[in-house]
Amino acid sequence: MIGVVDAFSTSYATARVKFLEAAARAGLVIESHRHPLPGRDGEELAMDVALDGTSDARHLLVVTSACHGVEGYCGSGVQVFALHDEEWRDKARAHGVAVLYIHALNPHGFSFDRRVTQENVDLNRNFHDFTKPLPANERYRGVHGLLLPAHWPPKPEDEAAMAAYIAEHGATIFQAAVSGGQHEYADGLFFGGSAPTWSNTELRRVLHTHGQRAQRIAWIDIHTGLGPSGIGERIFASRDDATALRRARAWWGDKVTSIYDGSSTSALLTGMAFDAFYSACPQAEYTGLAMEYGTLPFDEVSLALRADHWLHLHPEAPAELAEQIHAQMRAAFYTDTDAWKGQVISQARQAMFQAVQGMAG
Repeated sequence: MIGVVDAFSTSYATARVKFLEAAARAGLVIESHRHPLPGRDGEELAMDVALDGTSDARHLLVVTSACHGVEGYCGSGVQVFALHDEEWRDKARAHGVAVLYIHALNPHGFSFDRRVTQENVDLNRNFHDFTKPLPANERYRGVHGLLLPAHWPPKPEDEAAMAAYIAEHGATIFQAAVSGGQHEYADGLFFGGSAPTWSNTELRRVLHTHGQRAQRIAWIDIHTGLGPSGIGERIFASRDDATALRRARAWWGDKVTSIYDGSSTSALLTGMAFDAFYSACPQAEYTGLAMEYGTLPFDEVSLALRADHWLHLHPEAPAELAEQIHAQMRAAFYTDTDAWKGQVISQARQAMFQAVQGMAG
């Protein structure tokens, strides 16, 4: 049995090795979808998949990491620990639930300590029908220039202009404008893309392969960056469906929040990844949950995101500043302490047990 702390890693390459070794130790067949580009240190990138259970199981739990690349440090730790956790594996088997682990939905972002894909796309805003008109985020037009000033760090007048916008419109509208998703500024924050990303396409392929026989599918997607440190907010990750929300709250508790009723710390988003389940596995009853673990205060997380995007637009930046920004990004989405890791594992483990109980009940 691996220890809680040892399940986590300090690089994508190490996280991938730990996941592959854990899956092999568990006797699982591993399926690797190789990314077309190398990682930050020249390493191979891949979306790695392991199924713990039978391919014809009626009930399927999908556990994913690194939808937002740098958040993969957290999600990978959850997956690695679960693969070593015999009590958990016995519980799933006893209830006839197969568990599909998808490691690093966005391996490029994971490797480069970025939240976005190689296309600068927020994967959780990319699941649209691109043959139809894309949703407009008119408010983002008013904040794009404020978020990404010409110089970094921002000058006092830059921050004053942003503070004035927030004072006029309110923090809630500001958060929605910034994070809701936008399709006009390819160099901007929370860009939803103009076409499906590699990660989008591969996730749909994986779900189509492994989810066709399931009658019930549950999804637990591990995220970080919002809320109090170490607390895993349980966010409803499905379409705006009252029946599915009641089911999610029956399984995971009344504190499951929703972007549809304003109870979540997350803004209302568009193009979310759960769409892949509906399109790839239309025969299944689907119930989804995003576990959103808090790290740093919102202002610090927002500043790290802005810095990362600024650096992406300014590759000529001094090496010292670039390294500072990379470290800032990692700290914003991964708290490298034993206590935080313990909180992450205990809450994720509980949610996984509850999903199995709920599906089999």
